[in-house]
Amino acid sequence: MSFARRLMSLLVLTALLSVPAAAESDRLQLVATTGMIADALRQVGGEQVEVQGLMGEGVDPHLYRQTRRDVTAMTRADAVFWNGLYLEAQLEEFLDRLGQRKPVFAVGEAVPEEARRADEVYSDQSDPHVWMDPGRWRYAVLAIRDALSELAPEHAEAFARQADAYLEELEAQDAYAREVLASVPEEARVLVTAHDAFGYFGEAYGFEVLGIQGFSTESEAGLARIESMVNVLVERGIGAIFIESSVSDRNIRALIEGAAAKGHEVRIGGELFSDAMGARGTYEGTWLGMIDHNVTLIAQALGGEVPEGGRVSRLAWTGETP
Repeated sequence: MSFARRLMSLLVLTALLSVPAAAESDRLQLVATTGMIADALRQVGGEQVEVQGLMGEGVDPHLYRQTRRDVTAMTRADAVFWNGLYLEAQLEEFLDRLGQRKPVFAVGEAVPEEARRADEVYSDQSDPHVWMDPGRWRYAVLAIRDALSELAPEHAEAFARQADAYLEELEAQDAYAREVLASVPEEARVLVTAHDAFGYFGEAYGFEVLGIQGFSTESEAGLARIESMVNVLVERGIGAIFIESSVSDRNIRALIEGAAAKGHEVRIGGELFSDAMGARGTYEGTWLGMIDHNVTLIAQALGGEVPEGGRVSRLAWTGETP
């Protein structure tokens, strides 16, 4: 056994033995890895749950490693919810071990295999960014409903009712996305981003998606990839590309400079939320606000027509490209 694995085992064992039991509460004490999962747990769980999210605004889940505080929170919780599909790559071993001792749910893996995008490099892996398409995120919400009902069957009716209400909001957001994205000229429906997090979005709404990096941000984009992307921008006359709130903009800046060197001007269309939502307590800090922001910004930046403030007039920006 490697030193890293021995250390991980020691951390888990120490946490399980040394952390005092959580204070008694009528509410389920839950931990979620990402903000998207934490938000869905709060929506479906309602007053019957207390949720702690590990990864906040601007955090990249592909690279995130658990802290001592995270270990304590997860070992004390009634259950832990994570995306799976190799999104939280650095936490997988810990969560696998923890799952031998308490309920641990990988809600992203509730999406049927036939509905998942395959990785072009690693055939045994799937695109983990299932929250980008309301139709696929629905499976995760239903998995959360079922998991909560299993943990607290006395509240199953409330969980079902709250899940139904949330799913209605997902459907409304999906309908809004289809309407405003359809206003983008067909030739402009090309979404260039820092990494391939928007593939499900592209499939759902008819956009070609070009990510500089692959599904994960762990691998660096090589010079050949940057040069190839620059050529695509120039040859196809693409005028707007997007940065992401949880990914460095270094490669995006390289594309802009490369295109400029060839006489083609490319601007930043705005900042999208990909692997993390906005700040907690804001509209963009919810799944609905995150997707509303992305849809409205993409449509506006690529020549579509959008209402001021997005679907429910709550976006922090009002329709002018940031």
